[in-house]
Amino acid sequence: MLALVLTLIIRRENPLSPRPGSTETPTTGPGTLYEIVRSDILAGEFGATALLQELPLAERYGVSRTPVREALARLEHEGLVEKAGRGHRVRSGTAEDVLEVYEARIVLEGQAAAGAAERRGELDLARLRHLHETVLTGETRNDAERSAHSAWHATIWRASHNRTIETLLHRLTAQLRIYDRGTQETPHDLEQTRAEHESILAAITDRHPEAARGAMIDHLTRAREVRLHRFGSEA
Repeated sequence: MLALVLTLIIRRENPLSPRPGSTETPTTGPGTLYEIVRSDILAGEFGATALLQELPLAERYGVSRTPVREALARLEHEGLVEKAGRGHRVRSGTAEDVLEVYEARIVLEGQAAAGAAERRGELDLARLRHLHETVLTGETRNDAERSAHSAWHATIWRASHNRTIETLLHRLTAQLRIYDRGTQETPHDLEQTRAEHESILAAITDRHPEAARGAMIDHLTRAREVRLHRFGSEA
């Protein structure tokens, strides 16, 4: 299953590769225009109807049109924007898109959790424990806790020491953030998430790969079911 998911995702052009004929060095550092525009998209800076065109974006970011063109091309390959007339728009995912992304994420992140249990270092574990103490401390989730929650998952991917899986998971979760902005979690959902995180962290700490994989799959499957229930109620 993991091999099939990897094949299906990697089959598309690598979004981190330069465009044909480009002299740009592929990089994802925080100072690149690609990363800046991507961050603004994920932060909701551009509405669903906003037209992203080269010249206005070049003026907004103080650059020439060429890096804007390169950034939009990479974001299109990543599935975050789509062509719209003479420009691009932030992609609006359907319910089916969200559920498909979850299906792939469940497989990949289950493997990442198993890899983290096998290969995590003490620094990885210290980071996970620190973030775990920050995540979901109240009955609602504020912006700081959302950020810590995302960082907690990303730390597990990094602790797996599998760069291919880590890169693909960053891509998939970015798509979820723009496709699935409306999800609201109840206090009961948050309490379940706390318990699930405890199980995942314990398995990684104790170096039990299959227990970590199973706990992560259970965690994300429930999250997927929450979305499925919401989509069903909106139909």
